[in-house]
Amino acid sequence: MKVAVIGGGPGGLYAAALLKRLDPDREITLWERNAPDDTFGFGVVLSDETLGGIEHADPVVYDALQRDFVRWDAIDIVHRGTTHRSSGHGFAALGRKRLLEILHTRCRALGVDIRFRTEAPSPDRLSASYDLVIAADGVRSTTREAYAHVFRPQVSAHRCRYIWLAADFPFDAFRFEIAETEHGVLQLHGYPYAPDASTVIVEMREEVWRAAGFDDMAPHESVERCAKIFADALRGQPLRSNNSAWTTFRTVVDDRWSHGNVVLLGDAAHTAHFSIGSGTKLAVEDALALAACLREQSDVRSALAAYEEERKPVVASTQRAARASLEWFENLSLYLDQPPRQFAFNLLTRSRRVTHDNLRVRDARFTGAVEREFGCPAGTPPMFTPFRLRGLTLRNRVVVSPMDMYSATDGVPGDFHLVHLGARALGGAGLVMTEMVCVSEEGRITPGCAGLYSGRQAEAWRRVTDFVHTRAPGTAIGVQLGHSGRKGSTKLMWEGIDEPLPHGNWPLVAASPLPYKPGSQIPRQLSRAQLTDLREQFTAAAWRAARAGFDLLELHCAHGYLLSGFLSPLTNRRTDAYGGSLEKRLRFPLEVFDAVRAVWPAERPMTVRISATDWAEGGTSAEDAVGIARAFAAHGADAIDVSTGQVVDGERPEFGRSYQTPFADRVRHEAGVPVIAVGAISSWDDVNSLILAGRTDLCALGRPHLYDPHWTLHAAAEQGYEGPGVVWPAPYRAGSRRPQTGRTDAPKPRLSLGG
Repeated sequence: MKVAVIGGGPGGLYAAALLKRLDPDREITLWERNAPDDTFGFGVVLSDETLGGIEHADPVVYDALQRDFVRWDAIDIVHRGTTHRSSGHGFAALGRKRLLEILHTRCRALGVDIRFRTEAPSPDRLSASYDLVIAADGVRSTTREAYAHVFRPQVSAHRCRYIWLAADFPFDAFRFEIAETEHGVLQLHGYPYAPDASTVIVEMREEVWRAAGFDDMAPHESVERCAKIFADALRGQPLRSNNSAWTTFRTVVDDRWSHGNVVLLGDAAHTAHFSIGSGTKLAVEDALALAACLREQSDVRSALAAYEEERKPVVASTQRAARASLEWFENLSLYLDQPPRQFAFNLLTRSRRVTHDNLRVRDARFTGAVEREFGCPAGTPPMFTPFRLRGLTLRNRVVVSPMDMYSATDGVPGDFHLVHLGARALGGAGLVMTEMVCVSEEGRITPGCAGLYSGRQAEAWRRVTDFVHTRAPGTAIGVQLGHSGRKGSTKLMWEGIDEPLPHGNWPLVAASPLPYKPGSQIPRQLSRAQLTDLREQFTAAAWRAARAGFDLLELHCAHGYLLSGFLSPLTNRRTDAYGGSLEKRLRFPLEVFDAVRAVWPAERPMTVRISATDWAEGGTSAEDAVGIARAFAAHGADAIDVSTGQVVDGERPEFGRSYQTPFADRVRHEAGVPVIAVGAISSWDDVNSLILAGRTDLCALGRPHLYDPHWTLHAAAEQGYEGPGVVWPAPYRAGSRRPQTGRTDAPKPRLSLGG
């Protein structure tokens, strides 16, 4: 086999070494346009996981790395003159130049032909002459661009400028330092990479960079200015550059990673923000997986397909974590006024890779101090601390999210609803929410939707609330009121979600006469008189809800239903007083809120669910979401339930673990209102982490409660918690101890070649 490698960074070099080691008869040629000692940046951080893969695949490289590694386990967060240290993390770093030297030596010893100061031939020529072409040519990959029609790259620039520098002394921890200046906030990321040197990255938002004048400074002036701003962290010592320049991080995502016998590796295929130290790690892991797949598969194309299938989910997960970390630093100013330890905890858990539970394992002292500062009683996880909304005190922070069940008859909830909601109330959550309960027959989504537009329906709901209050004392039950708008008159979810009924349709109304999707019914635009009628339908339903015994009322202004349709510029095209600017789009939802608040008992809280983004160009923006939240809070909303999307058919959500939480976080800190976070929050560890970091006040979980109605009770058992934040019903107490489970073995190393 003849193999061509484009690019002499760590990923390309390590791939060449592994492939030659696996089969010495391979003819491997690597092109690097720079000289052997030309490199940018200073230190490289590798995780224990990556090092374990290297150790099993090539002990020679591992032993060489071991001799040069600088190791430490602490992270320091310095903010407003206070340093908080968290230990137990485990880092290993060495100079980038030394890493390249080790890989150069290994490649030469194995017989790889390395051609420095030489441009690689075009990918087309290499593809025709070689059996395999590995494009490890970095973030500005010419190979990727040559086949852009196949790889379909998406390159996103971000809001911060940063510069790679170095200091001639070793930090004794991974250091994050915040500097608040007259121009805005700057941050320093620093870590040791040699006994006498540290990497220093200075980062700030673009507008701060310009306001501080960095855009007009000569390179040496920028370096001197950074050293002056962070003089305390640098012990008064200067910073040095290596052709360093201010740049903006670019996230690269490729739809495909291979084309024929050409494959992308490392930054050519993907990038992840430096704040989680992932670039070299991902490239090395790519090389390990590619080598293993070539050994396991019978031909090159099968191997490249297997490589892509294996690596893409792993990289996507890392990129989601990196994106969360990147955006945390972009929005750093939101968190500056948090209590000091909570700020440090928030920073440490920003990517969601480090969580409350594993941070407690790494550094119980630090985590315990954060919990005490937050107000957790001894032995109480954050999720089991109480939270007050108006006259209602929730005994814990877990909410059973509203979930449409499509199981009512003529809008009347029956035995199914009693068992469904009753089981989840017995399961220990602080608050159990109904599905969207419709305010009129025409306001239903499907024929199976529940309502509160008749006395019979109210009596049936009273049966449910009585059960919750009697059999699950301490659990609150809330009702979500809404109207389907243009998304009504559709089949039951399992028969065809959002598909119109084949017969028996009812007329739809909306802010504007726009169908939800092709083939959907076109709604009528609501007149002023109809708006008045709708407002009265909401108030009548709210009055019935109060009589039915609900503890909390949520107004549904999300997911493209009627009130949400007024808020989004994509669904509200009105030219009267109810359309146009955000203030006008808010007018009718606020009128409904005020009318409902007037009949809802004063001591009982009201919340509002919003879609904080439409996931579509021209739709609701993050700034709009903050404005919407502020408006409802000013009118008396006690909390904002922050969801996203489902407003327009052509949305493109960015799914992932707790993917909607950043929107709740922003609303909480900018609008200054309590929030409920929702969306792929599935573990009690996530709930504890989000609450303790101050990113949300309550967490709503839907699917986990379908999987396990007693999710909250089991979360308490798994954490060994037995306090007042959750109470096992007397008939269930015998099951409060977690059952024993069988042993599971850890996965084997990906590529093991021996000594």
